[in-house]
Amino acid sequence: MGIIYCEKDRTFTLQTKNTTYQMQVDRYGFLLHLYYGKKTDTCMDYLLTYYDRGFSGNPYDAGEDRTYSMDTLPQEFPCYGNGDFRSTAFAVENADGSMSCDLRYKSHTIRDGKYNLEGLPAVYASDKEAQTLEILMEDPVTGVKVVLLYGVLPAQDIITRSVCVKNESSGKIYLNKIESASLDFLYGDYELLTFYGRHAMERNVQRVPVVHGTQKIGSVRGTSSHQYNPMMILAEKETTEDKGNCYAMSFVYSGCFQGEVLKDQLNQTRMMLGLQEEAFRYPLETGEMFQAPEVILSYSSEGMNRLSQNLHHCIRQHICRGKYKEEIRPILINSWEAAYFDFTGDTIYELAKAAKEVNIDMLVMDDGWFGKRDDDNSGLGDWFVNEKKLGGTLGNLIKRINDLGVKFGIWIEPEMVSEDSDLYRKHPDWALTVPGRNPVRSRNQLVLDFSRKEVVDAIYDQICKVLDQGNIEYVKWDMNRSLMDVYSSVTRDQGRVLHDYVLGLYDFLERLVQRYPNLLIEGCSGGGGRFDAGMMYYTPQIWCSDNTDAIDRLRIQYGTSFGYPVSVVGSHVSAVPNHQTGRKTPLHTRGVVAMSGTFGYELNLMKLSEDEKQEIREQIAEYKSYAPIIQNGLYYRLSNPTTEETCAWEFVHTDEKEQSKVLLNIVMQVIHGNMTVNYVKLQGLEETAVYREEKSGKRYTGAALMYGGMPLPIEPGEYQAYQYCFVKE
Repeated sequence: MGIIYCEKDRTFTLQTKNTTYQMQVDRYGFLLHLYYGKKTDTCMDYLLTYYDRGFSGNPYDAGEDRTYSMDTLPQEFPCYGNGDFRSTAFAVENADGSMSCDLRYKSHTIRDGKYNLEGLPAVYASDKEAQTLEILMEDPVTGVKVVLLYGVLPAQDIITRSVCVKNESSGKIYLNKIESASLDFLYGDYELLTFYGRHAMERNVQRVPVVHGTQKIGSVRGTSSHQYNPMMILAEKETTEDKGNCYAMSFVYSGCFQGEVLKDQLNQTRMMLGLQEEAFRYPLETGEMFQAPEVILSYSSEGMNRLSQNLHHCIRQHICRGKYKEEIRPILINSWEAAYFDFTGDTIYELAKAAKEVNIDMLVMDDGWFGKRDDDNSGLGDWFVNEKKLGGTLGNLIKRINDLGVKFGIWIEPEMVSEDSDLYRKHPDWALTVPGRNPVRSRNQLVLDFSRKEVVDAIYDQICKVLDQGNIEYVKWDMNRSLMDVYSSVTRDQGRVLHDYVLGLYDFLERLVQRYPNLLIEGCSGGGGRFDAGMMYYTPQIWCSDNTDAIDRLRIQYGTSFGYPVSVVGSHVSAVPNHQTGRKTPLHTRGVVAMSGTFGYELNLMKLSEDEKQEIREQIAEYKSYAPIIQNGLYYRLSNPTTEETCAWEFVHTDEKEQSKVLLNIVMQVIHGNMTVNYVKLQGLEETAVYREEKSGKRYTGAALMYGGMPLPIEPGEYQAYQYCFVKE
């Protein structure tokens, strides 16, 4: 199917529709990386060259052959202590205190289907869609075993990688570093794309040359973070959206991570992604195992749009699960920017009535409904309904809202605790704090120790008691601070706490998903602070950013699109002047931008004019007609909003049951006197096909739209937006 082992050459070849990934067990048992790129049926070991490089050591097995060195050869899983002086993927402290490791090939298995990772999110696929390769490596001195896992989804041009470590040595060892995937390139002039940011301005695109030395991104915050996203792209220098070679790595993990790209002394490039090595020292007793999280790999020879589409399809179809994997999401309004903490059951009900009047599907009651919670200084951890504030039971409020024909959702922040809470007064040791030190506060809250099962169990029970009180169809799971004071009272090995915390989070979420299979969970961490494929396994949409300003969102959603599909992007129309920036943008423009996401509203409907309410009704009807194209279509970036006057993007949807449709979206970012005309060239159309634009009725050939482009009207006013829907005839 997708994995071929050649006994003669001792090569493993992973074949997808358009790509080949190849490695080889050499004469000494080292596993060398040969090739990853455009599809080929050739044994690629001819690419390896052997020269005597000064100060590059040689394995003892090589005798007097000074041309053979792990410091210069491309490796599949480079480890510290075998002569490779470059940054490595694996570093272990052995029972005797030594730091050496020398992994050699022992055996392998190939089977149909995709491997699973116990306790961790991972790509899933049927036996017909995927194959698995397991390669067993062993250190012959210590007995430490490493299983390299490869999942191959041929039709999707996706390869996944993970690593399992088994301690079969005579004593306790420590894992000091473990990267789930490593790629070595023998030559090439590359550029690195990473996605940096901050709260309310996440996933800005940075593209820089790969230079000698190490370039590193990562997070030590306990989450994947606003600051760096755990996804990166290595692209040949001239690569554009529609041509050139490029490689992506995306980490299926929601905690601390690091990504590295380095160019070595011989102009070779190494790319790695995995767990953050800072504050990581994971113990393994004899007989214990450690499972590293998974990395998704993809390669495109047709530019970055195709690379993104590979990742989009993988996440949409092989990461996201449950009812809302395929189903169009309900259009919701969130109470936060309408009321903040200042609400009662009656005001929530009135907001639901106003939502019904404009055909919004769901009302979400945000922060402030529980415990003693009228501001962000108290109440977290006390997950019982404040019936005095709501003027009755939660079940009664839900029924009143459901009787209007409106769905009900609720906000929670289960990982946090306020010092002013019943829970903290009863269990202060449940918070992450260092004995004898005052904790570092953030947003006046502390973090619960989710590395402890009894803590996870107690909060899970509280949340379930709330969810069982009525027909709650949506949960917004928030997480509003980074982790600090990382210390757990139940373990002496504190280097394991950050990872065990994430495992506790995943355990909680998995139980929630299994108990409430029809519940839509939206992830959030101050917006996009935990926007990663790991969370998407449990939450098929994530609040993209707390910044709801439509013009800022163009850049945020542009950067997000490189690695993640529109179907997971939480995006809403908010009030103007915008609460984050003070900017005013037309309601139509806010709608066009929010439609490149799950779509909803973040404003007080009672303050809108009748004309604005009517425009919202029209927006909702339009979105629902476009939703299948938006959620399932191929996404194309048509311009770069950081350098161009327009921000343009496109969805191309081909459905066997329906006509093929194309949705073109444009926002004008600037306006000038005596404005020049902007043209947008579409992508992904059939050259000879005729496409009719729905509103104007005009007809264009695919070639005309792709090579001539679409002229945009010149209109007065800032931030004008345009949508064109083309139907293939």
